Amino acid sequence: MSVHVSKTEFKARALEFFRQVEAGGESVVVTDHGQPKVEIRPYRPSARAPLDVLRGSVLRYDAPFEPISETDWDAQT
Repeated sequence: MSVHVSKTEFKARALEFFRQVEAGGESVVVTDHGQPKVEIRPYRPSARAPLDVLRGSVLRYDAPFEPISETDWDAQT
């Protein structure tokens, strides 16, 4: 569960909210006219290494040492 605060309240007590997020791990949602606009939450680094994210993205390349042109690319989206 997260704490909801207005922009005005957050501005006045920002450091207190940052410490609360650091200590408890609970997020703070900053609202503007009652609508959620920003979420402050603890930083959690990605568990996957950047090369692991790319692994398997090249499906097939027949001639890796030959020059290529723009028409040689077959990108999947």
